[in-house]
Amino acid sequence: MFRGKSSRLTALSAGAYGLPMATHLVIDGYNLLAHCGRGGDRHSEMARESLLRDLAAYRHRKGHPITVVFDGWQQDSPVEGREHRSGVQVIYSKRGEKADQVIQRLAREYGTDCAVVSSDREIVNTARSQGAFTITAQEFAGRLGRSNTMGTIPHKELDTGEDLQPRRGPEKKGNPRKLPKSQRQRNRQLKRF
Repeated sequence: MFRGKSSRLTALSAGAYGLPMATHLVIDGYNLLAHCGRGGDRHSEMARESLLRDLAAYRHRKGHPITVVFDGWQQDSPVEGREHRSGVQVIYSKRGEKADQVIQRLAREYGTDCAVVSSDREIVNTARSQGAFTITAQEFAGRLGRSNTMGTIPHKELDTGEDLQPRRGPEKKGNPRKLPKSQRQRNRQLKRF
């Protein structure tokens, strides 16, 4: 009856039954490498391979489709390079095009069905204008590092007292410790990743 639309119907029925729908992650590859803290040359083949292994393991645990975009515009390839590695789609931008432009194009294509991982302000603004959820590279690197070290005991942070806020005056009502609604909504969305 609905031939050719089975993947779309499966995604719709997953949402209808209360199952979480997988969000497509579009990642600014070199931007994320800069925040992973691996040291060395972030443009090296070894750094990219290490990142792709970590992302493949993350994809296996979380189930989100992942596309990583790297700059390839300095090379002589007139077409965009695409390959799949362990379930992760890797895109190298074509000559004359930067990875930022490819990520912005993907954000327009996927719209609200994607989350964009980048700290580049222009990319973030474009993604948000298309309804995509945005995660800074630093936030995602922390989650990626945390999920790769599962099973280890986290260290306890010392309380510095910096989180103490001055008392509210008598004219304010409500819970002073409750985060703003927009921050609570963002925290709920981040829990999926």
